[in-house]
Amino acid sequence: MELTITGYSTALFSTWYFVEELGLLLDAGDGMMSALLQKSRKINHVFISHADRDHLTGLLQFNQLNARDGYPVMHYPKDSRSFPFMQDFFARFDPYAIGAVWQPVTAGDEIRIKDDILVIPVRNEHVPVPTEITRSLGFKVYQTKRKLRPELTGLSGEEIRKIGLEKGKEATTMEVRANILSYSGDTPVDDLHKWEDTEILIHEATFLEREEDIKVYAHKNKHSRLDEVMEMVSGSNIKTLILGHFSSRYNASQINTAIIELCNRYAINIPVYSVLPGETVVNILKSKPVNYS
Repeated sequence: MELTITGYSTALFSTWYFVEELGLLLDAGDGMMSALLQKSRKINHVFISHADRDHLTGLLQFNQLNARDGYPVMHYPKDSRSFPFMQDFFARFDPYAIGAVWQPVTAGDEIRIKDDILVIPVRNEHVPVPTEITRSLGFKVYQTKRKLRPELTGLSGEEIRKIGLEKGKEATTMEVRANILSYSGDTPVDDLHKWEDTEILIHEATFLEREEDIKVYAHKNKHSRLDEVMEMVSGSNIKTLILGHFSSRYNASQINTAIIELCNRYAINIPVYSVLPGETVVNILKSKPVNYS
């Protein structure tokens, strides 16, 4: 499936990605509505990775302009207390903008947003909390289809039809899932194989410095370094990489130079795109990959 992905992602300020064909919004930072205008009406499902303000401040205007009966559905980490408060505030602020559904989710839930599209939240370690608490998530998007069960290969159509009539559809076909898109949310690299076999990975890369050069405070939420993201990607079967959430301390030249150097170091030949600080990129996958001359 060809996807049209438009996004903005600058650490601390705002992050959002709109996937047009799926009617899907991943995070909802400030400025999202000004960039999308009427296209925002296509959004039926919003998946918020966590409750940091730079990932959700676009929700107020989005809800005011697009709330209707049963839509949009706002999916959020189930233990983030901010979202029930937001839902209550939105209703009080504009009682005419009603209809949106607020849905808490946790890792492993299966949320079908289209007949053939499934979203599964995955835990990440951005917010340091006990394992039984869910306050920060990434998301995997799967395209699904039915396929003939391998044990029935070689049977005639009539034989397969009879089995279906006797035992039901599940006896003749099985669901096959393809991970067409994954979104890390804000997170350190906590599992080198988490995004294995995804076609398109959108991953944060807040820092360019080496770990020892980054000032880390114990009470702060955790982020990724570009070098660890690229090392992870080099060992995974990922077909396309979109990098964002860079700190605004870096300029475009610093970011793209670092990406090219790491592509060479880790022999990464897949297309790598960058969403640079302060820039909204329309149809990211139609722009030029950073590592292609």
